[in-house]
Amino acid sequence: MEYTYEDIAKMIDHSLLNPVLTAAEMERGCQLALDYDVASVCILPYYLRRAAALLAGSRVKASTTIGFPHGCHTTAVKVAEAQRALADGGQELDMVVNISAVLSGDWAYVRDDLAAVIAATHAAGQKVKVIFENCYLNDAQKIRLCEIASELDADWVKTSTGYGTGGATIVDLTLMRKHAAPRVQVKAAGGVRDLDALLAVRAAGATRCGATRTASMLDDCRKRLGMPAIQRTAEA
Repeated sequence: MEYTYEDIAKMIDHSLLNPVLTAAEMERGCQLALDYDVASVCILPYYLRRAAALLAGSRVKASTTIGFPHGCHTTAVKVAEAQRALADGGQELDMVVNISAVLSGDWAYVRDDLAAVIAATHAAGQKVKVIFENCYLNDAQKIRLCEIASELDADWVKTSTGYGTGGATIVDLTLMRKHAAPRVQVKAAGGVRDLDALLAVRAAGATRCGATRTASMLDDCRKRLGMPAIQRTAEA
């Protein structure tokens, strides 16, 4: 499959979600994302305002998480989180479904929970990724979530938080691409650690991928394409 550097770089949401990251490490992570011109930085919520300021004027979007990582916050709290994130400059919000409600078969609750956050985010002109955490779900549950997310016009469906017992698989990505509406994109997260894995999830239909090994993957991409190495900013 042919691709350009931009095709691959603009798949990557550079993940800065590990709770032990320091402010200095998040600053360097934002600069790295700028140097490589990735799709977005997905950062710890309390640092989103700073990240949005660092990324302002670039093609790299500021993003954060809602209800992360377990999804079991009340809907009111998730909406408040979303509103705070939007006020802080968030352009894409990665929201975890209520995993307990999914496993309980309470689909009305799941739908209302998603609808509230999606509506608030879309009202602000921004986008939502719905995180399933597939490692805990069966195929019927994943399919139903794809259907609900499609009905609510979610912008992406996403495999995982990266903090569960498993991450993205080609089988799950194929299933999600099949059962989500064509307008709903698919994001892989968890376990994509090199360029070959990134190309594999792309071939399975993913348009975005959460990554922490952004530099090594994109360095490899440029090398394979015969491009010069990125000149990294000193602080990155």
